[in-house]
Amino acid sequence: MRARTLIALLLALAAAPVAAQAQAPADAFFASLTKLCGQTFTGTVVEGDPVADAAMRQARLTMTVATCTAEEIRIPFRVGEDRSRTWVVTRLPGERLRLKHDHRHPDGTEDEVSQYGGDTTGPGAADLQSFPADAYSIALFTRTGRAVSNTNVWSLGLTPEVFTYELARPGRLFRVAFDLTRPAPAP
Repeated sequence: MRARTLIALLLALAAAPVAAQAQAPADAFFASLTKLCGQTFTGTVVEGDPVADAAMRQARLTMTVATCTAEEIRIPFRVGEDRSRTWVVTRLPGERLRLKHDHRHPDGTEDEVSQYGGDTTGPGAADLQSFPADAYSIALFTRTGRAVSNTNVWSLGLTPEVFTYELARPGRLFRVAFDLTRPAPAP
């Protein structure tokens, strides 16, 4: 009996490194993002329309990985003094993630255009997750006269050096890159 127990224990220990390496891409991405919790980083617009994105190009851009739980990460994204935006990354069943945009007025009330985003449709990669617009977002954009956004795909990229937020749709590409090698003071 002892021999069987010892063999079972040795097999379990031998399999442990394999299990750790087999982490799903969404889980690895979420875990890497969680390691940034409590830190603030500055960013720059690295891709976008020179006219439409002029205000963002001139403002100080910061993101703070503010709150992290086992199921949700909240990342306020500030454009100068505008603190209205928060990216919310949530774990979903089936090793997938959800990205939502929580927009608030200065008094904390929710903006009419808020909670839009989408869910990953595949495994993605440990350093890149993409979120096509979901049904809620499409209905919201259509109702509020922003149907051009119905084909939005948002992507979050994460390497040890850079975090990227990207919005892509036909005729539009916007990307902000945040330098993770130099944490900034919280705004």
